[in-house]
Amino acid sequence: MPHTVIPSEITDPVNARILAISEDRIAGFLEDPFAEIARLSELPVETVLERLRAMLEGGVIRRIRQTLMATNLAPGALVAWQVAPERLDEGFEYLSKQDPFSGHVVIRSTDAETPGSVYRLWTTLKVPQGFSMQRHCELLAARIGATAFRIMPARRLFALGVGHVRRRGMEPGSRTDEPGVVIDTNLVALSALEWRVLGSLKREFEPHELVAEPWRARADEAGVAYEEYLSVARSLSAKGVIGRFSTFLEHVKPSSTGERVTRYNALFHWRVPVGREIEAGREVGRHHILTHAYWREGGPEFAGVNIMAVAHGTEKPVVLAHKAAIDEHLAAIGIPVTYTNVFWGGRSEIKPSEIMPQAYEAWLRGVGVDPASMKDANG
Repeated sequence: MPHTVIPSEITDPVNARILAISEDRIAGFLEDPFAEIARLSELPVETVLERLRAMLEGGVIRRIRQTLMATNLAPGALVAWQVAPERLDEGFEYLSKQDPFSGHVVIRSTDAETPGSVYRLWTTLKVPQGFSMQRHCELLAARIGATAFRIMPARRLFALGVGHVRRRGMEPGSRTDEPGVVIDTNLVALSALEWRVLGSLKREFEPHELVAEPWRARADEAGVAYEEYLSVARSLSAKGVIGRFSTFLEHVKPSSTGERVTRYNALFHWRVPVGREIEAGREVGRHHILTHAYWREGGPEFAGVNIMAVAHGTEKPVVLAHKAAIDEHLAAIGIPVTYTNVFWGGRSEIKPSEIMPQAYEAWLRGVGVDPASMKDANG
Protein backbone atom coordinates (compact mmCIF):
# COMPACT_ATOMS: atom_id res chain seq x y z
CA MET A 1 0.00 0.00 0.00
CA PRO A 2 1.31 3.52 -0.78
CA HIS A 3 2.46 5.56 2.20
CA THR A 4 -0.05 8.29 3.07
CA VAL A 5 1.54 11.72 3.44
CA ILE A 6 -0.05 13.66 6.29
CA PRO A 7 -0.40 17.37 5.37
CA SER A 8 1.72 19.66 7.57
CA GLU A 9 1.00 23.05 5.94
CA ILE A 10 -0.87 25.65 7.97
CA THR A 11 -3.01 26.36 4.91
CA ASP A 12 -4.44 22.83 4.98
CA PRO A 13 -8.06 23.31 6.15
CA VAL A 14 -7.88 20.65 8.87
CA ASN A 15 -4.58 21.97 10.20
CA ALA A 16 -5.86 25.55 10.17
CA ARG A 17 -8.91 24.42 12.13
CA ILE A 18 -6.72 22.75 14.75
CA LEU A 19 -4.29 25.66 15.00
CA ALA A 20 -7.07 28.21 15.40
CA ILE A 21 -7.75 26.46 18.72
CA SER A 22 -4.38 25.05 19.73
CA GLU A 23 -2.33 28.23 19.40
CA ASP A 24 -3.93 30.11 22.28
CA ARG A 25 -7.41 28.85 23.11
CA ILE A 26 -6.62 26.16 25.73
CA ALA A 27 -6.35 28.05 29.02
CA GLY A 28 -5.02 26.71 32.29
CA PHE A 29 -4.17 23.10 33.09
CA LEU A 30 -6.18 20.21 31.64
CA GLU A 31 -5.67 16.50 32.24
CA ASP A 32 -6.04 15.86 28.50
CA PRO A 33 -5.49 19.06 26.49
CA PHE A 34 -5.55 17.22 23.17
CA ALA A 35 -9.08 15.98 23.86
CA GLU A 36 -10.15 19.59 24.46
CA ILE A 37 -8.51 20.74 21.20
CA ALA A 38 -10.41 17.95 19.43
CA ARG A 39 -13.70 18.94 21.07
CA LEU A 40 -13.37 22.64 20.20
CA SER A 41 -12.16 22.01 16.64
CA GLU A 42 -14.86 19.33 16.18
CA LEU A 43 -12.36 16.75 14.98
CA PRO A 44 -11.46 13.24 16.19
CA VAL A 45 -8.68 13.31 18.77
CA GLU A 46 -6.71 10.83 16.63
CA THR A 47 -6.73 13.36 13.79
CA VAL A 48 -5.60 16.15 16.11
CA LEU A 49 -2.69 14.10 17.45
CA GLU A 50 -1.68 12.92 13.96
CA ARG A 51 -1.70 16.45 12.50
CA LEU A 52 0.12 18.02 15.45
CA ARG A 53 2.83 15.35 15.21
CA ALA A 54 3.20 16.00 11.47
CA MET A 55 3.42 19.77 11.94
CA LEU A 56 5.92 19.44 14.80
CA GLU A 57 8.10 17.00 12.85
CA GLY A 58 7.87 19.24 9.78
CA GLY A 59 9.03 22.33 11.65
CA VAL A 60 5.76 24.18 11.03
CA ILE A 61 5.09 24.06 14.77
CA ARG A 62 8.31 24.89 16.59
CA ARG A 63 7.15 23.75 20.03
CA ILE A 64 4.19 22.38 21.96
CA ARG A 65 4.18 23.01 25.68
CA GLN A 66 2.25 23.97 28.77
CA THR A 67 3.04 27.64 29.18
CA LEU A 68 3.43 29.31 32.54
CA MET A 69 2.57 32.78 33.73
CA ALA A 70 6.30 33.31 34.11
CA THR A 71 5.84 36.92 35.24
CA ASN A 72 4.41 35.45 38.46
CA LEU A 73 7.23 32.92 38.87
CA ALA A 74 10.37 34.91 38.16
CA PRO A 75 11.11 38.64 37.87
CA GLY A 76 10.92 39.51 34.18
CA ALA A 77 11.59 42.45 31.90
CA LEU A 78 11.97 43.58 28.35
CA VAL A 79 15.60 44.63 27.91
CA ALA A 80 16.90 46.92 25.16
CA TRP A 81 20.64 46.73 24.48
CA GLN A 82 22.86 49.31 22.81
CA VAL A 83 25.51 47.36 20.93
CA ALA A 84 27.95 48.58 18.27
CA PRO A 85 26.70 47.62 14.78
CA GLU A 86 29.70 45.38 14.14
CA ARG A 87 28.93 43.36 17.31
CA LEU A 88 25.17 43.12 16.84
CA ASP A 89 25.10 39.64 15.31
CA GLU A 90 27.64 38.37 17.82
CA GLY A 91 25.47 39.68 20.67
CA PHE A 92 22.40 38.10 19.10
CA GLU A 93 24.16 34.74 18.88
CA TYR A 94 25.29 34.85 22.50
CA LEU A 95 21.91 35.80 23.96
CA SER A 96 19.96 33.34 21.81
CA LYS A 97 22.30 30.37 22.28
CA GLN A 98 24.27 30.91 25.49
CA ASP A 99 21.79 32.55 27.88
CA PRO A 100 18.83 30.29 28.77
CA PHE A 101 17.17 33.16 30.66
CA SER A 102 16.82 35.43 27.61
CA GLY A 103 13.66 34.40 25.77
CA HIS A 104 12.70 36.42 22.70
CA VAL A 105 15.88 37.78 21.10
CA VAL A 106 15.16 40.28 18.31
CA ILE A 107 17.16 42.78 16.28
CA ARG A 108 14.87 45.77 15.78
CA SER A 109 14.93 48.92 13.70
CA THR A 110 12.82 52.06 13.25
CA ASP A 111 11.69 53.72 10.02
CA ALA A 112 13.45 56.94 11.05
CA GLU A 113 16.05 57.99 13.60
CA THR A 114 14.12 58.43 16.84
CA PRO A 115 14.72 58.34 20.57
CA GLY A 116 15.87 54.82 21.31
CA SER A 117 16.69 53.82 17.74
CA VAL A 118 20.32 53.14 18.78
CA TYR A 119 18.95 50.27 20.87
CA ARG A 120 18.87 47.58 18.21
CA LEU A 121 19.03 44.37 20.25
CA TRP A 122 15.94 43.49 22.32
CA THR A 123 15.33 40.54 24.63
CA THR A 124 12.81 39.31 27.12
CA LEU A 125 14.54 38.23 30.29
CA LYS A 126 13.56 36.19 33.34
CA VAL A 127 15.90 35.92 36.32
CA PRO A 128 14.83 33.27 38.87
CA GLN A 129 13.54 34.38 42.26
CA GLY A 130 16.23 35.54 44.67
CA PHE A 131 18.68 36.74 42.03
CA SER A 132 19.42 40.23 40.68
CA MET A 133 18.25 41.21 37.21
CA GLN A 134 20.58 44.24 37.24
CA ARG A 135 23.59 42.03 37.95
CA HIS A 136 22.54 39.53 35.30
CA CYS A 137 22.29 42.32 32.72
CA GLU A 138 25.69 43.67 33.75
CA LEU A 139 27.13 40.18 33.28
CA LEU A 140 25.52 39.86 29.82
CA ALA A 141 26.58 43.40 28.82
CA ALA A 142 30.21 42.50 29.49
CA ARG A 143 29.86 39.32 27.41
CA ILE A 144 28.22 40.97 24.38
CA GLY A 145 29.96 44.35 24.51
CA ALA A 146 26.80 46.37 25.20
CA THR A 147 27.54 50.00 26.04
CA ALA A 148 24.12 50.57 27.63
CA PHE A 149 20.93 48.72 28.43
CA ARG A 150 17.44 49.60 29.60
CA ILE A 151 15.52 47.16 31.85
CA MET A 152 11.73 47.52 31.49
CA PRO A 153 9.72 45.25 33.81
CA ALA A 154 6.03 44.84 33.02
CA ARG A 155 4.00 46.68 35.64
CA ARG A 156 0.78 45.26 34.24
CA LEU A 157 -0.22 43.08 31.27
CA PHE A 158 -3.34 43.72 29.18
CA ALA A 159 -3.14 41.13 26.40
CA LEU A 160 -1.35 37.82 26.14
CA GLY A 161 -2.10 35.31 23.39
CA VAL A 162 -0.47 34.23 20.15
CA GLY A 163 -3.05 32.94 17.65
CA HIS A 164 -1.33 33.90 14.37
CA VAL A 165 -3.59 31.66 12.27
CA ARG A 166 -6.67 33.03 14.01
CA ARG A 167 -5.52 36.61 13.29
CA ARG A 168 -5.04 36.17 9.54
CA GLY A 169 -7.31 38.50 7.60
CA MET A 170 -8.41 40.35 10.72
CA GLU A 171 -9.83 43.82 10.06
CA PRO A 172 -7.96 46.82 11.52
CA GLY A 173 -9.81 48.10 14.57
CA SER A 174 -11.31 44.72 15.49
CA ARG A 175 -11.60 44.71 19.27
CA THR A 176 -13.50 43.29 22.22
CA ASP A 177 -16.68 44.92 23.49
CA GLU A 178 -15.08 45.51 26.89
CA PRO A 179 -11.67 46.92 27.81
CA GLY A 180 -8.84 44.40 28.21
CA VAL A 181 -8.26 42.60 31.48
CA VAL A 182 -5.49 43.67 33.84
CA ILE A 183 -2.99 40.94 34.71
CA ASP A 184 -0.71 41.68 37.65
CA THR A 185 2.91 40.56 37.95
CA ASN A 186 3.11 39.68 41.64
CA LEU A 187 5.51 36.82 42.39
CA VAL A 188 4.10 33.59 43.84
CA ALA A 189 6.13 31.45 46.26
CA LEU A 190 6.10 27.70 45.54
CA SER A 191 6.98 24.60 47.54
CA ALA A 192 9.73 22.17 46.51
CA LEU A 193 7.05 19.71 45.25
CA GLU A 194 5.35 22.45 43.21
CA TRP A 195 8.66 23.43 41.59
CA ARG A 196 9.34 19.76 40.76
CA VAL A 197 5.95 19.33 39.09
CA LEU A 198 6.33 22.66 37.34
CA GLY A 199 9.73 21.68 35.97
CA SER A 200 8.31 18.64 34.20
CA LEU A 201 5.07 20.39 33.26
CA LYS A 202 6.77 23.11 31.22
CA ARG A 203 9.10 20.93 29.16
CA GLU A 204 8.41 20.92 25.44
CA PHE A 205 6.73 17.85 23.95
CA GLU A 206 8.56 15.62 21.50
CA PRO A 207 6.43 14.17 18.67
CA HIS A 208 6.24 10.72 20.32
CA GLU A 209 4.87 12.34 23.50
CA LEU A 210 1.76 13.61 21.73
CA VAL A 211 -0.67 11.06 23.13
CA ALA A 212 -3.88 10.99 25.13
CA GLU A 213 -3.35 11.83 28.82
CA PRO A 214 0.17 13.18 28.18
CA TRP A 215 0.86 13.95 31.84
CA ARG A 216 1.12 10.30 32.91
CA ALA A 217 4.68 10.10 31.59
CA ARG A 218 5.53 13.50 33.09
CA ALA A 219 4.31 12.34 36.50
CA ASP A 220 6.65 9.35 36.26
CA GLU A 221 9.46 11.69 35.20
CA ALA A 222 8.85 13.87 38.27
CA GLY A 223 8.59 10.84 40.55
CA VAL A 224 5.07 11.81 41.65
CA ALA A 225 1.97 9.60 41.67
CA TYR A 226 -0.32 10.51 38.77
CA GLU A 227 -3.30 11.67 40.83
CA GLU A 228 -1.04 13.74 43.09
CA TYR A 229 0.65 15.23 40.03
CA LEU A 230 -2.74 16.27 38.62
CA SER A 231 -3.73 17.72 41.99
CA VAL A 232 -0.54 19.80 42.26
CA ALA A 233 -0.89 20.99 38.66
CA ARG A 234 -4.50 22.04 39.27
CA SER A 235 -3.47 23.91 42.41
CA LEU A 236 -0.75 25.71 40.42
CA SER A 237 -3.42 26.67 37.90
CA ALA A 238 -5.63 27.97 40.72
CA LYS A 239 -2.70 30.09 41.94
CA GLY A 240 -2.59 31.74 38.51
CA VAL A 241 0.88 30.54 37.51
CA ILE A 242 -0.26 28.25 34.65
CA GLY A 243 -0.83 29.89 31.28
CA ARG A 244 -2.11 28.11 28.19
CA PHE A 245 -1.43 24.75 26.62
CA SER A 246 -0.10 26.03 23.32
CA THR A 247 1.29 25.13 19.94
CA PHE A 248 3.81 27.71 18.77
CA LEU A 249 4.31 28.29 15.07
CA GLU A 250 7.57 29.40 13.54
CA HIS A 251 7.05 33.18 13.38
CA VAL A 252 9.10 34.55 10.51
CA LYS A 253 11.39 31.79 9.27
CA PRO A 254 9.85 29.81 6.40
CA SER A 255 8.75 26.29 7.29
CA SER A 256 10.05 23.21 5.50
CA THR A 257 7.26 23.78 2.96
CA GLY A 258 8.35 27.39 2.38
CA GLU A 259 5.36 28.95 4.15
CA ARG A 260 5.69 31.94 6.46
CA VAL A 261 3.22 32.44 9.27
CA THR A 262 4.09 36.12 9.46
CA ARG A 263 6.67 38.51 8.01
CA TYR A 264 6.43 41.59 10.19
CA ASN A 265 6.81 41.76 13.94
CA ALA A 266 6.08 45.25 15.26
CA LEU A 267 6.65 46.60 18.76
CA PHE A 268 4.35 49.61 19.20
CA HIS A 269 5.21 52.39 21.67
CA TRP A 270 2.87 55.02 23.11
CA ARG A 271 3.38 57.72 25.73
CA VAL A 272 0.18 58.52 27.63
CA PRO A 273 -0.28 60.80 30.65
CA VAL A 274 1.09 59.54 33.95
CA GLY A 275 -1.79 58.10 35.96
CA ARG A 276 -3.67 56.87 32.88
CA GLU A 277 -1.43 53.90 32.08
CA ILE A 278 -3.91 51.20 33.17
CA GLU A 279 -6.83 52.90 31.44
CA ALA A 280 -4.84 53.27 28.21
CA GLY A 281 -3.42 49.76 28.48
CA ARG A 282 -6.89 48.26 28.76
CA GLU A 283 -8.05 50.18 25.69
CA VAL A 284 -5.00 49.12 23.69
CA GLY A 285 -5.27 45.55 24.97
CA ARG A 286 -8.83 45.07 23.71
CA HIS A 287 -7.59 45.06 20.08
CA HIS A 288 -7.63 41.53 18.70
CA ILE A 289 -4.52 41.91 16.52
CA LEU A 290 -2.19 42.25 19.52
CA THR A 291 -0.33 39.25 20.87
CA HIS A 292 1.01 41.23 23.86
CA ALA A 293 0.20 44.56 25.48
CA TYR A 294 1.71 45.90 28.68
CA TRP A 295 2.62 48.88 30.80
CA ARG A 296 6.40 49.27 30.78
CA GLU A 297 8.42 52.40 31.52
CA GLY A 298 10.71 53.27 28.61
CA GLY A 299 12.35 56.12 30.48
CA PRO A 300 14.29 58.96 28.82
CA GLU A 301 15.99 56.48 26.47
CA PHE A 302 12.61 55.93 24.78
CA ALA A 303 11.00 59.37 25.16
CA GLY A 304 9.04 58.35 28.25
CA VAL A 305 6.82 55.74 26.56
CA ASN A 306 4.75 53.70 28.98
CA ILE A 307 2.44 51.50 26.91
CA MET A 308 3.87 48.88 24.55
CA ALA A 309 2.25 46.20 22.41
CA VAL A 310 3.26 43.61 19.82
CA ALA A 311 1.49 42.78 16.56
CA HIS A 312 2.42 40.49 13.69
CA GLY A 313 1.41 40.45 10.05
CA THR A 314 2.42 39.37 6.57
CA GLU A 315 2.17 42.88 5.04
CA LYS A 316 3.71 46.02 6.53
CA PRO A 317 0.91 48.42 5.41
CA VAL A 318 -1.67 46.18 7.10
CA VAL A 319 0.31 46.14 10.36
CA LEU A 320 0.49 49.95 10.19
CA ALA A 321 -3.26 50.10 9.51
CA HIS A 322 -3.86 48.16 12.71
CA LYS A 323 -1.61 50.59 14.57
CA ALA A 324 -3.51 53.57 13.06
CA ALA A 325 -6.83 52.03 14.17
CA ILE A 326 -5.56 51.77 17.76
CA ASP A 327 -4.31 55.38 17.61
CA GLU A 328 -7.71 56.53 16.35
CA HIS A 329 -9.50 54.63 19.11
CA LEU A 330 -7.34 56.22 21.82
CA ALA A 331 -7.98 59.68 20.34
CA ALA A 332 -11.73 59.04 20.05
CA ILE A 333 -12.08 58.14 23.75
CA GLY A 334 -9.96 61.08 24.90
CA ILE A 335 -6.67 59.45 25.86
CA PRO A 336 -3.92 61.75 24.59
CA VAL A 337 -0.81 60.21 23.05
CA THR A 338 2.11 62.62 23.12
CA TYR A 339 4.62 60.32 21.43
CA THR A 340 4.43 57.05 19.52
CA ASN A 341 6.79 54.85 17.55
CA VAL A 342 7.14 51.45 15.90
CA PHE A 343 10.17 49.19 16.33
CA TRP A 344 10.24 46.58 13.57
CA GLY A 345 11.60 43.12 14.24
CA GLY A 346 14.23 41.66 11.95
CA ARG A 347 16.36 38.69 12.86
CA SER A 348 14.69 36.87 15.74
CA GLU A 349 14.91 33.76 17.88
CA ILE A 350 12.03 32.81 20.16
CA LYS A 351 12.49 30.45 23.08
CA PRO A 352 10.99 30.14 26.56
CA SER A 353 13.06 31.69 29.34
CA GLU A 354 14.34 29.28 31.98
CA ILE A 355 12.92 30.16 35.40
CA MET A 356 14.16 27.36 37.67
CA PRO A 357 16.47 28.64 40.45
CA GLN A 358 18.64 25.50 40.42
CA ALA A 359 19.13 25.84 36.65
CA TYR A 360 20.31 29.42 37.17
CA GLU A 361 22.87 28.41 39.79
CA ALA A 362 24.19 25.65 37.52
CA TRP A 363 24.47 28.07 34.59
CA LEU A 364 26.35 30.64 36.68
CA ARG A 365 28.87 28.05 37.82
CA GLY A 366 29.26 26.96 34.19
CA VAL A 367 30.27 30.49 33.14
CA GLY A 368 32.60 30.88 36.14
CA VAL A 369 30.40 33.06 38.36
CA ASP A 370 29.68 32.44 42.05
CA PRO A 371 25.86 32.28 42.48
CA ALA A 372 26.16 34.08 45.82
CA SER A 373 27.50 37.15 43.99
CA MET A 374 24.30 37.34 41.90
CA LYS A 375 21.83 37.36 44.78
CA ASP A 376 19.27 40.13 44.90
CA ALA A 377 20.36 42.47 47.69
CA ASN A 378 16.72 43.54 48.16
CA GLY A 379 15.66 40.09 49.28
